[in-house]
Amino acid sequence: MRIVIAEDSVLLRAGLTRLLGDGGFDVVEAVADADHLLRAVDEHRPDVALVDVRMPPTHTDEGIRAALVIRHQFPAVAVVVLSQYVEERYATDLLSVRTSGIGYLLKDRVAHVTDFLDALRRVAAGGTALDPEVVAQLIVRHRPDPLGRLTPRESEVLRLMAEGRSNNGIVDTLKVSHSAVEKYISSIFTKLDLPAADSDHRRVLAVVKFLRT
Repeated sequence: MRIVIAEDSVLLRAGLTRLLGDGGFDVVEAVADADHLLRAVDEHRPDVALVDVRMPPTHTDEGIRAALVIRHQFPAVAVVVLSQYVEERYATDLLSVRTSGIGYLLKDRVAHVTDFLDALRRVAAGGTALDPEVVAQLIVRHRPDPLGRLTPRESEVLRLMAEGRSNNGIVDTLKVSHSAVEKYISSIFTKLDLPAADSDHRRVLAVVKFLRT
């Protein structure tokens, strides 16, 4: 799996390059700014672009703007954005374009190597990976109805769905049966007036659309 890294911190860029290489990824290029990122994506057409939100020259939103350009100009390239903090507006901007092949993770998540690599593979395969902290803040901010209709267990399942977990992932996390997960999801869609969909990224799109209302 081929990947381009865009991270202005020399140490983190080197660390990610080694981590991903050891994890079976082919790091075709690692760059320090958004301009070089776009050139690298155009040249290599990687499977995934791993992008820091804040990069030179202003260290504000260069990375996220480059990620949005990639989403529009290179739709076959999956994008995973790394952020130091939860920045809801950036997550919303990314998800408003398309939810397949997209990830928004906090940099602390890199320390959980297995989870981080699993998230990259899921996004590269066309799925979605939202950091649990991002999902938690969205849910808290939009806590009023109709989220109040959900049971505590349904709320847990909704959170895991919004993170991009498949039914199998929810089963493994909550230690419940497949049939129980299917019933929870069916109930969630009914209570939130959302149509059930087959693919994970469409489920996340429905959740995100609801959280933005």
